[in-house]
Amino acid sequence: MNKLIRNRVFLIVATADLLQQIGIWIRNMALLFYIMDQTGNNPTAVSMLTALEYLPIFVFSLIGGTFADRWNPKKTVILGDALSALSMLLILGLVAGGVWQAVFAATVISAIVSQFSQPSSAVLFKRHIPAEEVGTAVGINQSLMALFTIFGPMLGTLVYTQLGIQSSIIALFVIFTLAAGLQLFLPSSGREQRTEKTSPLKDIKEGFSYVLGHANLKLIAVMFLISGLAMGVTQPLDVFVTMNRLGLPKESVQWFAAAEGAGMLAGGLLAAVLTAQITRYRRGVITVIMIIWAVITAIEVLSVWPVLTGSARVLSGIATAFFQVSFSAMMIQEIREEYIGRTNGIIIPLMMGGMLLGSASSGFIVAQLDLMGAYFIAAALTLGCVVFTARLKFS
Repeated sequence: MNKLIRNRVFLIVATADLLQQIGIWIRNMALLFYIMDQTGNNPTAVSMLTALEYLPIFVFSLIGGTFADRWNPKKTVILGDALSALSMLLILGLVAGGVWQAVFAATVISAIVSQFSQPSSAVLFKRHIPAEEVGTAVGINQSLMALFTIFGPMLGTLVYTQLGIQSSIIALFVIFTLAAGLQLFLPSSGREQRTEKTSPLKDIKEGFSYVLGHANLKLIAVMFLISGLAMGVTQPLDVFVTMNRLGLPKESVQWFAAAEGAGMLAGGLLAAVLTAQITRYRRGVITVIMIIWAVITAIEVLSVWPVLTGSARVLSGIATAFFQVSFSAMMIQEIREEYIGRTNGIIIPLMMGGMLLGSASSGFIVAQLDLMGAYFIAAALTLGCVVFTARLKFS
């Protein structure tokens, strides 16, 4: 841990991530409330905001990962935050001119840029952080993100309600500028020159060949698709569990989300401490997490006690943190540096696709069965992932 705290790359990347998390939550809450104010709480406009946040992941995840593998990672992260900052100035001018719809572009631009910068951050970790410290580094980063899952909505709401949309956009400009400026102090270690010039399309094909030729990655890809489908089925139904099973008002759903965020915070800190054990027993950890998720899914729909449901969500958050630390460390440690971006770009959209397909199907499943049936289907899908996790082989 002491070596990690003295690692310049870790400190800079972690601080930049912290700034970006602040920006993301200010953006999320300010744009949500502003669009609701402008459209009279139109649900179509709100759903469009969500769609515009996730759609670029499908379109640009593989593209961003491919170019992240080709470009200098330091320049990529700096350019990404600099472009985000400049785009805020453009959007600010349009909003000030009365074109309020320009705020949708803020979400699109941020989502696109992240598909290029996030894989580059992983490359920086791979290159500059010792392998035995990667799990701890990921655990600390995970805890920072969990912290903002709890307090981010309050911060974003406060900024918008006290300052308004234009000041919120100015705050985003300042935050992204600070992140870009901070990353100027990253070490200037350029990529080794390639002996052969290749096209991006060839790089994408090589990325698919690499994943298909890697037994663990094929298993993880299928597992991500299935677990994403399970999460998608239950995600839109949380509010109905809160109302129908627990007898609470719909607004109470936020407290269960906060409970899961608290679990992720605690789990991230614990995983950072236990990184050596997680690495040593990685297959067992991932398998147990899948079983825990399946059991928690069943408990959530069976429970009629808020305390039990809240406790289950805390445990879910802890399990999620352990999974993300284990998976992220595995991706950084075991995947060849030149394939990190493309591997992320192939696997992550599978989970997103599963989530969208599950979300689209959840209403139909409830109509044909009931709320309990939908959750048991999701639990069965999650439990089925054990077939794939049990076959993972780590050196």
